[in-house]
Amino acid sequence: MIEVFDDNYFMQQAINEAQLALEKGEVPVGAVIVSQKRIIARAHNQTEILNDVTAHAEMLAITSASSYLGAKYLTDCTMYITLEPCVMCAGALRWAQLSKLVYGASDEKSGFMRIGKELLHPKTTIAFGIKNEECASLMSDFFLAKRK
Repeated sequence: MIEVFDDNYFMQQAINEAQLALEKGEVPVGAVIVSQKRIIARAHNQTEILNDVTAHAEMLAITSASSYLGAKYLTDCTMYITLEPCVMCAGALRWAQLSKLVYGASDEKSGFMRIGKELLHPKTTIAFGIKNEECASLMSDFFLAKRK
């Protein structure tokens, strides 16, 4: 049986958010937060638009999901993000007690895994590499265009 709302589906929704960031001249990172197979929050990077270095897709999605749930913890929620979170965002995900993190492309320079998964809440599970090529291409194409 084919499951329509699977990791690939939700990662595609995060990619759609990243495309919105790209259209606005932002670093193309997008996120969605899912609870019970429903998207409860969507966000993309807005550091340029908001002139705020903390306005990463993850941070904005956490705030939106918490508001939707009326709670500060995101237990029983999964975040799909196109790029491995940075240390700041991993710390926020720890405090939010996210149940599962799924990211597309690794971030060799700034990703939290350089330090280790201990940055996340001990109960948070991790999956990565979902739609890796698409997610990585968004980033590499963006920075290649910036250098021209």
